[in-house]
Amino acid sequence: MREHRYRITLEHLATPKQGEPAHAAIHFESGNHDDLFAIIGKVRTRDQFDEDTAASLALGLKLFTEVMLKNRSDPLFTEIQQPMRDFIQKLKARPQAGEPETAPASET
Repeated sequence: MREHRYRITLEHLATPKQGEPAHAAIHFESGNHDDLFAIIGKVRTRDQFDEDTAASLALGLKLFTEVMLKNRSDPLFTEIQQPMRDFIQKLKARPQAGEPETAPASET
């Protein structure tokens, strides 16, 4: 599978209690079929979260779902596949900043 390749760096900036040691930074590489910068940009433009929260949500989801996709036959992911698809569709359906939110059609 052709994919985008990324180097992820995680730096520990602060601890909740003064005097606790911070962890050393970790780096790892990961691939994804999507352009993560574009996805983060799309979530940020929805203006429903601050920029850091939007980036955390987008990156966390994309890293997790790529592992799930690459291991789709693993029983560990069986129960979460459909709920995750539903969640991502809801996230994608949210209006862009400035667009009115539309109410879902009622069922009769």
